[in-house]
Amino acid sequence: MTEPQIPLLTPINLLTGFLGSGKTTLLARLLADPALSDAAVLINEFGEVGLDHHLVERIDDTMVLLQSGCLCCTVRGELADAIKDLHSKRERGLVPPFRRIVVESTGLADPFPVLSTIKSDPVLRHHFRPGNVITTVDAVNGLRQLGSYVESNRQAAVADRLVVTKADLAPAADMSGLVEKLRGINPDAPLLTATDPAFDVADLVDENLSLRAAALQSTSGFYCEAPAQLATADGGVHQSAVTSFVMIVERAIDWTAFGIWLTMLLNRHGDRVLRVKGILNIAGEERPVAIHGVQHLVHTPVHMERWPDEDRRSRIVFIVDGLDVELLKRSFEAFALDRSSVGDGAVPKRSLQERQSSS
Repeated sequence: MTEPQIPLLTPINLLTGFLGSGKTTLLARLLADPALSDAAVLINEFGEVGLDHHLVERIDDTMVLLQSGCLCCTVRGELADAIKDLHSKRERGLVPPFRRIVVESTGLADPFPVLSTIKSDPVLRHHFRPGNVITTVDAVNGLRQLGSYVESNRQAAVADRLVVTKADLAPAADMSGLVEKLRGINPDAPLLTATDPAFDVADLVDENLSLRAAALQSTSGFYCEAPAQLATADGGVHQSAVTSFVMIVERAIDWTAFGIWLTMLLNRHGDRVLRVKGILNIAGEERPVAIHGVQHLVHTPVHMERWPDEDRRSRIVFIVDGLDVELLKRSFEAFALDRSSVGDGAVPKRSLQERQSSS
């Protein structure tokens, strides 16, 4: 039997969600799926996760090999150290050649430090890359948690896949309100129901960026600008700063200027830019370019095969925490739009690929 080929950059998936939202149950389903049999899993403590029936062999004090073929490790210190230890053991042939890492965070964790760990550590970013972020939301308690806890809002905002759990236990009205709330926080992440017979856990780690970017063309998911309502400790209501909005841009975008603008924005306000994603009409490019970033971390742009329809306008979705939306829009318009086609004497533009290869 041929051993699985280790990817050049191993993806790291984050499994997050508020307390009691079903992360452990979903993790067990992930570990039992053949598609994840060549994964390594990092959790806080074995005692917090019901995996005893999966354990078959202890490799060392923090690591066991599961029946599925997955590695399961405890994190007792820095996450970066745990990942480096896994990588070292893989390189030396001391553990199976895993092709993916799944990190389960605690229920009250802000997801961003986990994601930024990969980018900030020079060793990790040469061997690993961020994969999909999977967030579980409890159908019974999720609406209340989203209305009360900033951590729950940030976990939902960062998700590439939103998984609603316990839907069979929640009234239809609660489910409807929860879906509306989640769409207001994260307009375009696929919303999946764990109790749905068609639910496939392997889809949670699928990363077809072109398909995801194409889905952004659906305007129905864009206009979710009403901020969440969070309750204060005394039961009063105040405005959450987490809000989503879309910029629809008529003119072509200057790629170099856009890159500088986005870099400056993230350097100054990266902690507050929870997500930025969209498809861009770049000056000099026939095909659309998909972008996707989480806080300070920006993925490599993806050239899509084609525009999904005749609409060639750029669409950029932002999910931000406490930023002045109008000021952000004005700075983008002043800085990132292509001006070569305005008036006479337009200068031909190099393609995005040419500019990337020369930078």
